[in-house]
Amino acid sequence: MSDSESGKGGIFGSRKPAMPPESNRDWKLIEKLVMSLHAEKRRSRRWGIFFKLLTFVYLFALIVMIRSPIGEGMGVVPEQHTALIELNGPIAADELASADNLVGSLRAAFEAENSKAVVIRINSPGGSPVQSGYVYDEIKRLREEYPDKKVYAVIADVGASGAYYIAAAADEIYANRASLVGSIGVVAGGFGFNALMEKLGVERRLYTAGENKAFLDPFTPEREEDVEFWQSVLENTHKQFIAAVKEGRGDRLANDERLFSGLVWSGEQALELGLIDGLGSSSWVAREVVGAEELVDYSRGPSPFQQFVEQLGVSFGEGVAAHLLESRLELR
Repeated sequence: MSDSESGKGGIFGSRKPAMPPESNRDWKLIEKLVMSLHAEKRRSRRWGIFFKLLTFVYLFALIVMIRSPIGEGMGVVPEQHTALIELNGPIAADELASADNLVGSLRAAFEAENSKAVVIRINSPGGSPVQSGYVYDEIKRLREEYPDKKVYAVIADVGASGAYYIAAAADEIYANRASLVGSIGVVAGGFGFNALMEKLGVERRLYTAGENKAFLDPFTPEREEDVEFWQSVLENTHKQFIAAVKEGRGDRLANDERLFSGLVWSGEQALELGLIDGLGSSSWVAREVVGAEELVDYSRGPSPFQQFVEQLGVSFGEGVAAHLLESRLELR
């Protein structure tokens, strides 16, 4: 018997034992599973890198937007232009028309070498007398520091109360014939819930140190001495408002006792009363009065975070709650 013949059936033969068909299928399935897991892992890694890169780009853009100075992104600023500042909406510390935003915009507009004059375009019903007073004082200061640059207030739909307070600091005021102008007065309001609480059987428990600490509390009956004192505060604030308007407008104001009664006037009526100096838009003022037709906006816009919050509508609920529960002093 030859060697080749003797090795066919021996345990040291060169031929491997055949595997069952079931085991073959199992190994193929395992191999396929391992390969698919490996591919999925690589895909997940790529997406992870993509999203990390996207987050980095977003954060970088956000930082750039926040740190961008006023006026950046306006393109090439003309050699001679009229600086424009928008005053829109209620005037309050937590609004776009806050003293911080407006004062910052005003300073940038005055400091710009190529701005020939400053136009404040107003569309506001008023708001905080404190915020309005800050802006009024800053306009006066900047006018003294830059005597060659005039300030023009241009009223669009409405320039009332605190908005007119600010406008009075300008060299001249313009409006449309149908604009609403004036409302030189002070208002503060709230609600009294004590009668409702009695009907519901709710007892108010309030503990204070200081006899007037619960002054005008909406859940307790109104006291006559509180009303008298609060009225004196309103009258004092009204006098400050009147003094600012008289200082700004001077002898241009008509001798009409209704001027400071809180009434609001159309643009045509306001012109007759000396509340404004003429009828015209911001572009008309830039072209015909200033002589520099190109308008360049120096306004401070909302931050990216503020835009995000506004889009979600969070501010709506806050505004409703504030109007229902607060007694806030306003120029209206």
